[in-house]
Amino acid sequence: QNIHNAITRHMGMLPVLLAAVIALVLAVSVPAAWAKRDVIEYDEAEIFFELNDTDGDLGIHALIDGDAWRYLRIVDPRHRQMLNIIVKGHLRKQGLTEIFFESAEPTFDELDPKDFFNRFPEGEYKIKGKTLNRDKVVSEVELTHVMPAPPEPTVNGWPMAENCDEDATVVRSLPVTIEWPEVTWSHPDSYGGGAGVQPPIPVTIHNYEVVLEIELGEEFTSVLSVILPPDVTSFTVPEEFISLGDEFKYEVLAREESFNQTAVESCFVLELP
Repeated sequence: QNIHNAITRHMGMLPVLLAAVIALVLAVSVPAAWAKRDVIEYDEAEIFFELNDTDGDLGIHALIDGDAWRYLRIVDPRHRQMLNIIVKGHLRKQGLTEIFFESAEPTFDELDPKDFFNRFPEGEYKIKGKTLNRDKVVSEVELTHVMPAPPEPTVNGWPMAENCDEDATVVRSLPVTIEWPEVTWSHPDSYGGGAGVQPPIPVTIHNYEVVLEIELGEEFTSVLSVILPPDVTSFTVPEEFISLGDEFKYEVLAREESFNQTAVESCFVLELP
């Protein structure tokens, strides 16, 4: 009888011992499986401000690119979630690789620049996601309030027009060259785009961009865009583009090393002899 009881107790302990062994194996194997999940960075991750100095408005933009992902969120320096994207349906199986967004850009009369910058504080923004392979993706982006001073372009030596409806710059000779002084300081206006940083400080320009536009009829607009290195402060418009018409809009944009950018817009008309 004693032997029978001992065997019974022994058999009753087997499930307990087996559960303990399984728990031990899982405790060892699960972290090992997690360790195989890589934490990678996005190939490109930029969050930046854009100021249209001509129209007087500010917006926040972002460009994110990397391996195919199914989930992405952005968290600001105050640990507040700013953006949350969850891919659904068949697109979830396909995944996304690149996303670009720009916010609405109300004028300064609608949203004071200081209030705008208070919405998006300086500091480290975290972009987090998960790939189709369930790898974690994390990039950290430093957002600043330093806006470059606006470029001051001329067209064949003539200052940019302030009102395109009434006072477009008249160009009477070819070639057409848009030129501007090097931008070396942040925005000088404490009410405008420089509300985030006062007094002005030196800035390093990452690149310049020139965009030209001409309307050809009611349904077609031809656009020419070129990005220039920081030591190039002029652009001669190709004659092939000039030959398309006689009324042109143009934009010159200065992009600071943080990718914050300030743009000015103007226009010119051709009156060739």
